[in-house]
Amino acid sequence: LFPLAVRGSEGLYMVNGPPSFTESTAFQRDSGKNCKAVAFSKDGSLFAWCNGEKVNVVNITRAELLRSFDLPKTVCLEFSPKNNVLATWQAYATAKDGTAGVPNLQLHDLRTGKCLKSFIQKKMQNWCPCWADDESICARNVNNEVHFFENNNFNTIANKLHLQKVSDFVLSPGAQPTKVAVYVPGSKGAPSFVRLYQYPNFGGPQSALANKSFFKADKVTMLWNKKATAVLVIASTEVDKTGASYYGEQTLHYLAANGESALVQLPKNGPIYDVAWNPNSVEFCAVYGFMPAKATVFNLKCDPVFDFGTGPRNAAYYSPHGHILVLAGFGNLRGQMEVWDVKNYKLVSKPVASDSTYFAWCPDGEHIVTATCAPRLRVSNGYKIWHYTGSVLHSYEVPSDEEMWQVFWQPFLDGVFPEKAVKYQAVPSELPSAEPRPAQAYRPPALRNKPVTSSKLHEDEPPQNMKPQLGGGDKPLSKTALKNQRKHEAKKAAKQEAKADTNQGPAQVKTTQNALQNAVPAMTTGDPEVDKKIKNLKKKLKAIEQLKEQAAAGKQLEKNQVEKIQKEAALLKELEDLELGV
Repeated sequence: LFPLAVRGSEGLYMVNGPPSFTESTAFQRDSGKNCKAVAFSKDGSLFAWCNGEKVNVVNITRAELLRSFDLPKTVCLEFSPKNNVLATWQAYATAKDGTAGVPNLQLHDLRTGKCLKSFIQKKMQNWCPCWADDESICARNVNNEVHFFENNNFNTIANKLHLQKVSDFVLSPGAQPTKVAVYVPGSKGAPSFVRLYQYPNFGGPQSALANKSFFKADKVTMLWNKKATAVLVIASTEVDKTGASYYGEQTLHYLAANGESALVQLPKNGPIYDVAWNPNSVEFCAVYGFMPAKATVFNLKCDPVFDFGTGPRNAAYYSPHGHILVLAGFGNLRGQMEVWDVKNYKLVSKPVASDSTYFAWCPDGEHIVTATCAPRLRVSNGYKIWHYTGSVLHSYEVPSDEEMWQVFWQPFLDGVFPEKAVKYQAVPSELPSAEPRPAQAYRPPALRNKPVTSSKLHEDEPPQNMKPQLGGGDKPLSKTALKNQRKHEAKKAAKQEAKADTNQGPAQVKTTQNALQNAVPAMTTGDPEVDKKIKNLKKKLKAIEQLKEQAAAGKQLEKNQVEKIQKEAALLKELEDLELGV
């Protein structure tokens, strides 16, 4: 069983995951409507929540109350990685006379229940201290310095990393030695930069493991891979000065602990919606470009490994084992998901989770939860549990007068669940599949009784292993190569036309119409009606020839164009019959 915690106006409770989907007895429902903050410990054994009166900590495995703290205004909670410390944060308030307020960030010893240390932490952003996975180091950003504490002794600052205006930092995951990625925003014409250090070697720029500087950054997101060998940096500006994007401008940079750094070249212009490391730490997926967005997997040399083409997507989620990748379009998109087998780059399923505001993999790497939560959407709140093959195994919608604010899986440590082979056959489910009815496009009254013509604003580019192959090669042609190929074909056609013209004699004027007729020597039957038919058939065959050339050059054809090509044999037969009757 993989329990889910659910928080909303119906209270806070836990639901057993697949296969039972019943309410969990390991946690007694808290029916209060004021539950503001919840947190699981990293191993999933402890659970803490604030119900507007107290902060309670329970041991889920033993179903017992472990600690209770009198902190009714707590809005953020977090456990240290080994469950020794619980950090709580309340909104900071100054005293009525304008003097400094009381410390609002508390660190509690979970073994004794005592408060280890209190700090003043005014901003909610990055409120929580960061621990190394073994808790040997804990770090906080204080007035543009990073302060380090060792072995949860918060009375002594063991080390400081001082750079001009450090605005953000991230500790590396995994075992010692711990590495630190720090971001310093640019000022007065100087570039912003991200540097990697190994704790505790902070002696100036020479001691940095890697350094990457860049302009165009108002904020950055730094993502370590699981093995702590590299960091991806998404740098973004609030405003795109070219006016091309409402979302500002983004660039993606790569820094490795061995000193290498690079700008990741993205083949399509536009926003970077999401970047995710594969848990294997040797490749990452980026979703980027103006809609329909492109998605590409890159290796550690920042070279593209696989291109998923374009589609309605803005997020990428690797399974905990890294064997499956979900590309999805949530938020202002319609909730279409593509589930890919990463090893073979094969599409497993294409489920649709309409109006979803949240997505998460279950720690078993087999199941997924999607949810519609308030305040992002205040109607049709609820959640669905899926198998990655596309089957909906469980669905819950809250009553219309209630809201759901949060839903999330109980975590488990890595290695608890073994990786299973990827299935392609949808697993059986008692619930109907969630295929939404395709929305009909609006048609003005004047066109309603006429045949529907397919018109798309843009052509979706297929994944690289589904593109028609050119010249038998495995590699898709680059834009320049395609351009050159088309030029070459056009020249060839022009030469043939010129030859045909000289054969016809200089008296004939070369026109576009003549070029079409000259492709096949003109014939007359004496019957103008038959001549007209032959001329029309040749015209159609010429158009089919052009369509075949476009398909060979990698263009995706419309349905009616494909049907045209299929009629070629019948048209040739008809032409032959007409000409034989000459």
